[in-house]
Amino acid sequence: MDKRIEKLTPMTIRDNPFTWLRVAAYTRVSLGKEAMLQSLSAQVSYYSAYIQRHKGWQYAGVYADEAVTGTKATRPEFQRMLEACRAGEIDLIVTKSVSRFARNTVTLLSVLRELKDLGVGVFFEREGIWSNSGDGELMVTILASYAQEESRSVSENCKWRIRKRFAEGNPFCLNFLYGYRIESGSLHVVPEEAEIVRGIFADFLSGMGVDAILKKLRAQGIKMGRNCLKGILRNEKFSGDLLLQKTYIADHLTKRKVVNRGQLPMYHVEGNHEAIIHKETFERAQTEIAERHRKYHPSSAPKPPYPFTGMIRCGICGEKYRRKITAAGTKYARPVWICQTFNVLGKDACGSQQIPESVLLQQAANTLGIPEFDAGKLTALVSEIMVPGANQLTFIFKNGHEASLTWQTSRRDSWTPEMRQRAREDSLRGHRMRGGAEQ
Repeated sequence: MDKRIEKLTPMTIRDNPFTWLRVAAYTRVSLGKEAMLQSLSAQVSYYSAYIQRHKGWQYAGVYADEAVTGTKATRPEFQRMLEACRAGEIDLIVTKSVSRFARNTVTLLSVLRELKDLGVGVFFEREGIWSNSGDGELMVTILASYAQEESRSVSENCKWRIRKRFAEGNPFCLNFLYGYRIESGSLHVVPEEAEIVRGIFADFLSGMGVDAILKKLRAQGIKMGRNCLKGILRNEKFSGDLLLQKTYIADHLTKRKVVNRGQLPMYHVEGNHEAIIHKETFERAQTEIAERHRKYHPSSAPKPPYPFTGMIRCGICGEKYRRKITAAGTKYARPVWICQTFNVLGKDACGSQQIPESVLLQQAANTLGIPEFDAGKLTALVSEIMVPGANQLTFIFKNGHEASLTWQTSRRDSWTPEMRQRAREDSLRGHRMRGGAEQ
């Protein structure tokens, strides 16, 4: 019997033996400039045609992220593509290069291993690497490390350029600022908004609180958030000055902005632009803020935050939720979480609903897949909880995954054990009184 030996060459994207693969493509640009967006449009067109003309492939879409960095996993189109993979709608992902897919090595390996478990492969066109080949993961890891180091180098160069501008008294960029319009990188006073700013400072220095000022503005038809108003009272720009480098980016992977508390130098630029209020007025406001803080927060030791503090965001107005005790001082007192806008300005300003803390604890445990709530696991795994509508919660995990759910609760379910015990005692006491009356 004659032997027949056939040499098998490595599989390439053009001679893939599988048929009817559902193929998608991923691409992105990290800047929102017109030239970059045109490049993104060209890439989308290229991959759409590339997939559809390949025999045996079914077009599963092109996922394209605009003006986002590859060091983050929370890219909206990237996450939408992963959800499609988890739903079994994609068999293969084609992308231009490792750096386009992800520059964060940890994120890249985590995603590739999840896709491998789902039976989804990734082909990196420039490098000619299949993620599910024998040495594919090793090669991708090495290339991703180079991409991550390149990202770090670019980040350091950008930081140097920004800090050099600060040292010269020039802001890197000027964002929207109520009371001013920005033209050619300079601040120009908007008269009608400037009057409102002056009124805010005057009311605050006359003794009004932030919530009272918000209600006054709302009555005048001016919609402004609590954080926005507090930011106005603390912003030196209204006195004509600039304080540069008040915040900075902690690292090039998370892109997390943190408050500069002396880690880096700050630069104070006097008389940079036309002032809306006098410097004396601004200084008096800062003194008043400090005095009120000492009066209403006398303890030097800060209280430990609740597990959900700063984590829950309203999907209607965008404000954070805060903890509140309803019916305080009564037997029906219970903790709930409520949108700050609704709490201060009422349902006309925001139609959100309060959430019993017991519901949050139970739903968080269910979402994390644990029998009882664990604050440590919540903060380690979850970055934010959105409340898109009534009886709806969306847990956003730090790895980019999202879990949406609805909850229902009756009045009885929302009672605490103490409330139930009091209700039983009241019922028993009433029964005894009725028995005595009948005798």
